[in-house]
Amino acid sequence: MRELLSGNEAVARGAYEAGVALAVSYPGTPSTEILETLADVFPQVYSQWSPNEKVAFEVAIGASIGGGRALCTMKHVGLNVAADPFMTFAYTGVNGGFVIVSCDDPEMHSSQNEQDNRTYAKFAAIPMLNPSSSQESKDMLVTGFEMSEMFDTPVMLHMTTRISHAKGIVELNDVVAGPNKKFIKDPSKYVMIPTNARKRHVVVAERMEKLRHFAEETPFNVVENNGSKIGVITGGVSYQYTKEVAPDLDYLKLGMGFPLPMKKIEQFIKSHDRIFIVEELEPFWEEMIKAAGFLQVEGKKYFGALGELSPIRVAHGLKEAGVISSVTEPVYSAGDMFPRPPVLCPGCPHRGAFMALKKLGVAVTGDIGCYTLGVMEPLNALDTCICMGASIGNAIGMERVKGSEKGTVAVIGDSTFVHSGITGLLDAVWNQSNVTIIILDNRATAMTGGQQHPATGKTLMGADSPSLNLVELVKALGVKNVKELDPYDFDLVLNTIKTEMETPGPSVIITNRPCVLMPVRIMNEPYVVDSELCTACGACFRISCPAIAASHETNKHGHPKALIDETLCTGCTLCTQVCPPEAIMLKSHFVKA
Repeated sequence: MRELLSGNEAVARGAYEAGVALAVSYPGTPSTEILETLADVFPQVYSQWSPNEKVAFEVAIGASIGGGRALCTMKHVGLNVAADPFMTFAYTGVNGGFVIVSCDDPEMHSSQNEQDNRTYAKFAAIPMLNPSSSQESKDMLVTGFEMSEMFDTPVMLHMTTRISHAKGIVELNDVVAGPNKKFIKDPSKYVMIPTNARKRHVVVAERMEKLRHFAEETPFNVVENNGSKIGVITGGVSYQYTKEVAPDLDYLKLGMGFPLPMKKIEQFIKSHDRIFIVEELEPFWEEMIKAAGFLQVEGKKYFGALGELSPIRVAHGLKEAGVISSVTEPVYSAGDMFPRPPVLCPGCPHRGAFMALKKLGVAVTGDIGCYTLGVMEPLNALDTCICMGASIGNAIGMERVKGSEKGTVAVIGDSTFVHSGITGLLDAVWNQSNVTIIILDNRATAMTGGQQHPATGKTLMGADSPSLNLVELVKALGVKNVKELDPYDFDLVLNTIKTEMETPGPSVIITNRPCVLMPVRIMNEPYVVDSELCTACGACFRISCPAIAASHETNKHGHPKALIDETLCTGCTLCTQVCPPEAIMLKSHFVKA
């Protein structure tokens, strides 16, 4: 039986076929759909969101040590959060099989950097598999669990955006029952005090040697001989791009990307006149192969290390290298594309806070989520965005050195606050920082599609659960000044921020409007503009609402009057609150002259 599946859906299918006992994650593009598919299609596999990636990884470790096969998935930057348990788990090894799926985001379609997480596999000395298709995504996941148990190691399945989201035909198999394991007390293996850790480090080194032999034998590292004197070493989505451009070249496809099969690579290099290494982002394979003495291989000087590869980029690289004679289509950079800047949604409950912060002119430390879009024109309301949970710590430091004369405010979403903002707030309380923190609570992990988190009252699998009370939590952390308010009341938001910034000690303001898109789209009665009253002052344009546009009518100075798209307007009222001539009114109140 076959199905058309995305790479992420294929991984979920593979988890089912591999008899995974527990799957866990924190949502993050491009990995999110793996857990969503498991919860929707394969409820036999217990699946859960955790508050952040570190906790998710630790939950999966517990399941593995307990004897069950465990799957942990996350986007590339998520592994930074989970790096502490990740590095040590490489020492302890597993009981039930363990696979970490790390999904990179080349070109930063929805990320703050484009790190190459293949380096994490080398860093931790664990094997890495990198699929080139949906079929391989499923097959390699199943094999990854077998390898994990065979070599007593966590295994990384490394994916990228195009493998995660592109669809392909996948041959389905029956469920393969994993070994029936139980927890076995073994502190020398699982308690990493220094005396035990030193011994386990030796085990890791010995295991790596065994894995190098395995890499030479695995069918995932395969030579495709087409009779060419030019060979390409590649893998992952780069294999698909290069095959599309130059199908007649010879290929060494690295399905197991670490450790490398150096004997097979040496044989491949020696049997060809020229060797190219095509890989996205860092010269991960190129550097290791050159370090092994094969300095003649060529790669990044033709294909570059920045951004996402594509067939066109590969074609231009091969043309520059003299391998192909012509390329008809030019390479377009992101800057060449028609500008379509992201913007907060019509009716977004975060807009009122950013309007107030801009008006106050304070320094605003931001965080990861929809609200990062507050940095865009014309709001221009964010000054920093570093990583998940960083906004509060950034504000503490900025306030301590009086970096902003007008004061500092941190903004953070509800999911991000639970993810890693709580400790930042605890720091603010402990060290009595005079920062004001706005928790933009929209009751969802909205940026990645509206997933649940500990304050939403639902689990990934749809069960009811206790809903974290953010107000009580903040008070319990020691914050004395806590205000909950409606972000659509602009004057209230503005005055509350002013008041809290003048109050000694840390203050927390929690906004309480849900996301306008989730769980159901909110569409209240729309507003319209009375062009007879509109003076074209532009005040409503400055709130950056996509429902408001310039009309063809102008005032005597040629400035355009406003027009509201009724199909987009959610009736949030913010534009009416900033309109000096009161030209914006409910549609039912408008009487045409």
